[in-house]
Amino acid sequence: MRLPLILTLLASQTAAETCGGPLPAFIAGVKAEAIAAGQSPAAADAFFAGAALDPAVIKADRAQGVFQRDFIDFSRRLISQNRLDNGRIFGDRNDATFDRIAADYGIPRGVILAFWAFETDYGQVQGNFNTRNALLTLAHDCRRPELFRPQLIAGIELAARGDMDPATTTGAWAGEIGQVQMLPEDIIAYGRDGDGDGQVTLKTSSADALLSGANVLANLGWRANEPWLQEIKVPADLDWTQTGLNHKRSVADWQAAGVTARNGNLGAADLPASVLLPMGRKGPAFLAYPNFEVYFEWNKSFVYVTTAAYFATRLMGAPPYDAGNPDPGLSGEQMMVLQEKLTALGHDVGGLDGILGAKTRAAVQAEQARLGQPADAWPTPALLNAL
Repeated sequence: MRLPLILTLLASQTAAETCGGPLPAFIAGVKAEAIAAGQSPAAADAFFAGAALDPAVIKADRAQGVFQRDFIDFSRRLISQNRLDNGRIFGDRNDATFDRIAADYGIPRGVILAFWAFETDYGQVQGNFNTRNALLTLAHDCRRPELFRPQLIAGIELAARGDMDPATTTGAWAGEIGQVQMLPEDIIAYGRDGDGDGQVTLKTSSADALLSGANVLANLGWRANEPWLQEIKVPADLDWTQTGLNHKRSVADWQAAGVTARNGNLGAADLPASVLLPMGRKGPAFLAYPNFEVYFEWNKSFVYVTTAAYFATRLMGAPPYDAGNPDPGLSGEQMMVLQEKLTALGHDVGGLDGILGAKTRAAVQAEQARLGQPADAWPTPALLNAL
């Protein structure tokens, strides 16, 4: 089971004070915290036997420039015909599991298939980083210790109950394990035995991995049998200031404003939804429903989340999006300059990283409105020059 909430909160509060420094002292602190949470000294000692920091983990953590790409570029890189074809193959191969997920959780197979594809290419590429060392490295590093210190302690529990071998278990550089890449806390809380063998084996059992992933989404707030993302057509005179994830209206209100489905029908009239324009009013357009927000609990990257949600629609039969003809955007360096200017104007952009995330988009939209530009949250050289 998960650590008691108070211990998790204490870990978050004290992590920033205990990251870094000599490794033996750091490990001793983690051991003491794990023992206070109920683990035996022997389990803590066994977990850290032979542990070491992995410089390759830090390198991977600092090299996430791929998220600086725009939606069209990013989505075309991740969504290949091979991934679409394999989605059908692996979907058919695990038909019974996906039917069970739909029945138990109301989550369509395309949603789980998309995560499975992006995380590990349907279980085929799960990562070769030692999980214990990856978690230790990221907890010791002072960039995000509040996230990874609790995961490191949860790893001790996983190992103590025999679901992880500290010396041999491998996965992603960020410490995730298995075919849908789950962190130790989530494995403990949401792991499901999908194949009925009495164990939760996320690396080798597709049924276990898929059912566990669905259980995560359900517990993050997935609304059963509701849509998540849908491509739309928007009128040229739409009020752009009302677009973006920070603005919600009912489907009926959007229809009254001239929004229509590109294919099929929009969701129920009373569903709240946001008009999402990843590359502005001249590019692809989507209606994002409440389930879209659950994606951000899985991954914080705006471009990743939008691509994963869109790919799920493709796996469910939707056609390729209409790319339109968006205005030229900014390079990563230009985006950082823009973020500096926005910060100087008092906006919270979430950090100067050159990535067009949700906070930067909201700030861009606010400045576009102030300057009398179309406020579609898509930053252009014209906006950068105007600022």
